[in-house]
Amino acid sequence: MATSQPESRLARRLGLGDAVGIGLGAMLGAGVFAAPAPAARLAGTGVLAALAIAGLVAWANAISTARLAAVQPEAGGVYAFGRKRIGPTAGFTAGWAFTAGKIASLTAMALTFGAYAWPDQPRAAGVVAVAVLTAVNLAGIHRTAKAAILGAIFVGGVLVLAGGATIGSASATAENLRPILGTHGLHGLLGAAGVMFFAFAGYARIATLGEEVRDPERTIPRAVPIALITAFIIYALTTTGSLLVLGSAGLADSNAPLVDAARLAVGPWLAIAVRAGATVAILGVLLSLLAGVARTAFAMAADGELPKVLAAVHGRTRVPHRAQIAVGVVVSALVLTVPTMDAIATSSLLILTYYSIAHLSALRLSVQQKRPRLPAPFGLIGCIALGLNLPGTDVLTGLTILSAGLLVRAVVRQLRKA
Repeated sequence: MATSQPESRLARRLGLGDAVGIGLGAMLGAGVFAAPAPAARLAGTGVLAALAIAGLVAWANAISTARLAAVQPEAGGVYAFGRKRIGPTAGFTAGWAFTAGKIASLTAMALTFGAYAWPDQPRAAGVVAVAVLTAVNLAGIHRTAKAAILGAIFVGGVLVLAGGATIGSASATAENLRPILGTHGLHGLLGAAGVMFFAFAGYARIATLGEEVRDPERTIPRAVPIALITAFIIYALTTTGSLLVLGSAGLADSNAPLVDAARLAVGPWLAIAVRAGATVAILGVLLSLLAGVARTAFAMAADGELPKVLAAVHGRTRVPHRAQIAVGVVVSALVLTVPTMDAIATSSLLILTYYSIAHLSALRLSVQQKRPRLPAPFGLIGCIALGLNLPGTDVLTGLTILSAGLLVRAVVRQLRKA
């Protein structure tokens, strides 16, 4: 007997292909172009092992979030899961970690786009990109999905081409892969895995769009693994090619390792193609991430955790238009004022905090709801391990942001009671 469709405040227009496209569009973004270099600084030749560790943690996170999203298909993702399964404070912490971390990521990505598209005026180009993509999201989520799918196809093709060409080139040296675990110890390996995990975080966008997916109980658990596995294969291909051609030292010193590896292995034409792919990729992740952050803000506002004005839904497009505009304005202001490195410094810790709450929420599911018995505890331990092994200043900054959010929330709640 077919189950009834869960009631939704937003329009359910997304199918399996749309959901996979949004997830891939979010993952094949700045992370694949930027994460391998800082990871190589921490782990040396262990960057591929770090990628594998990050992939395993991401897989566990995907299982927990997909199971939760299927059982509880609401806008807001882990914010909504934590609020219902654990309590309002856990939900707020997840929502705050996601919103703060992703706004920082959006700022860094917009600046990275500007550096590729208009190097002389990166901040202006970043603001223009945020404004245009906010307008696309305001036009409706179906348009967002189609744009994300097209971007993912183009970028995926460029990355597969670059990875295959570098691995098979005369410049590739197998000795550059050894030792496989690197020479910087467990701390460096786990820290590098934490950095590489940043590139996998996009699949959460599928869960945050739970109220806009058709047949979420079947669609979401299928879409998340497909997007994650596809992204992992592409990451492994491109990172292996860059390491074979550049070596760990060259990879660590490069500001654009995929471009440098493509130029050295093949020539300028492939380097130009990779730059074009990077530009499209960053636009794709900006598009889907702007949508995801706005929907978390919408869900938090509907629950009274953020100003109620953000809980409005547009009568024609059925999108949370005020939350979408507010996110675009905040990101634009940060693009004009915050350095790129400061914007990305704490993102990984905040994202790992978000997923830790996802695993705690998944452990509250019943056996009938298909509680992920192995992935949830494994993922929770993995998130904590990767987070604590990030550089100390990043950990401190991330914890300060989390504490500040909880403190402000506590003060506001006390004032409301007075």
